[in-house]
Amino acid sequence: MTNAFVINGGKPLKGEITPQGAKNEALQVISAVLLTEEKVTISNIPDIKDVNKLIELLGDMGVIVERVNEHTYTFEAKDINQDFFASETFKAKGGGLRGSIMIVGPLLARFGKASIPKPGGDKIGRRRLDTHFLGFEKLGAQFNYNPEDGFFNVDASNLQGTYILLDEASVTGTANVVMAAVLAKGTTTIYNAACEPYLQQLCKMLSRMGAKISGIGSNLLTIEGVEKLGGTEHRLLPDMIEIGSFIGLAAMTGSEITIKDVQYKELGMIPDVFRRLGIKLELRGDDIFIPAQDHYEIETFIDGSIMTIADAPWPGFTPDLLSIVLVVAIQAKGSVLIHQKMFESRLFFVDKLLDMGAQIILCDPHRATVIGLDNQVKLRGISMTSPDIRAGVSLLIAALSAQGQSTIYNIEQIERGYQHIDTRLKALGADITRI
Repeated sequence: MTNAFVINGGKPLKGEITPQGAKNEALQVISAVLLTEEKVTISNIPDIKDVNKLIELLGDMGVIVERVNEHTYTFEAKDINQDFFASETFKAKGGGLRGSIMIVGPLLARFGKASIPKPGGDKIGRRRLDTHFLGFEKLGAQFNYNPEDGFFNVDASNLQGTYILLDEASVTGTANVVMAAVLAKGTTTIYNAACEPYLQQLCKMLSRMGAKISGIGSNLLTIEGVEKLGGTEHRLLPDMIEIGSFIGLAAMTGSEITIKDVQYKELGMIPDVFRRLGIKLELRGDDIFIPAQDHYEIETFIDGSIMTIADAPWPGFTPDLLSIVLVVAIQAKGSVLIHQKMFESRLFFVDKLLDMGAQIILCDPHRATVIGLDNQVKLRGISMTSPDIRAGVSLLIAALSAQGQSTIYNIEQIERGYQHIDTRLKALGADITRI
């Protein structure tokens, strides 16, 4: 029996909400504990499936994991059981978790070999892993894929620093290669490196552990290999995707919401993109305050042409928020072209929005034009299924703004990325029930 949310929409919400720790940062920095035998403490860890599964996987490998409180853990990777990687348990658990790819870099660096089952995760088009393995090969690793047991095996008893031009600015690819390079001999230069805040956080954490990394925040990283790394303490950034989701939620439901402790300077252009949709928001200390608005109007470009919002590698606008922007534009005044460049099937959830009464033209798998209803017509509640994490939350926002009752099935997808989302929305006054 799968779980579903039943939502009675059309009510404004009110109150304060605190974003969880960043899921995508968590998967990287938790994997980095494998680089040292000393204790590493990580706080602000979100309580969500993808992260909990990775923590469990580390425990199975022999890492001593202690939960200090709800969002803080200590990790001590003194003794890693190498036999575990050939086990059926590893195949089952590692294969069901997209983030498991992140353990390869640290294991390679510290033990000279790693294997990983073909990863699972989201259905949002192909997620190539080539960048990871091409990077490892440049550092001197041998790579083979065994189609019979479905394992990727990487072997490198002697990683050597080198010049690497990444074939794409993949965040997880960059993170993995950085983790492999910190213990390699000599100097590694990574060009076309991703420079997302999560990656900067990882590099800062590794530096505190004794790594020598320069160029943090740019697309050119230089890493001087060191002999070993030590323990550290690290606090995760708040999840910028959640912050963007809550800005969109406030606007679309006409709610007055304060988002607490957002680390505003790490949000890049996210607040500005929502402002382009006509959403008023103000910074109060490190909180974002969104006043209740009956009405928000999409800006046009200076020459009067239709606004386009597209995703791009950081510091461009994150692809994870395009689904949210698309939904929020439904009730704006004006039109906007949403261009999803980085993944090929993330816009397919618009059919559900059309059923709710939205005016959207799906141009092709990458582009959709939204013609705003300006709150003249309310969306109507329907039954629907969530295809991926981000679309799931977008549909949840649409349902909260719609007249009548909506049911969203397959909410496991939503809960892979958002912790206790129903409880937190209820605290704002949302009428949402889990069945």
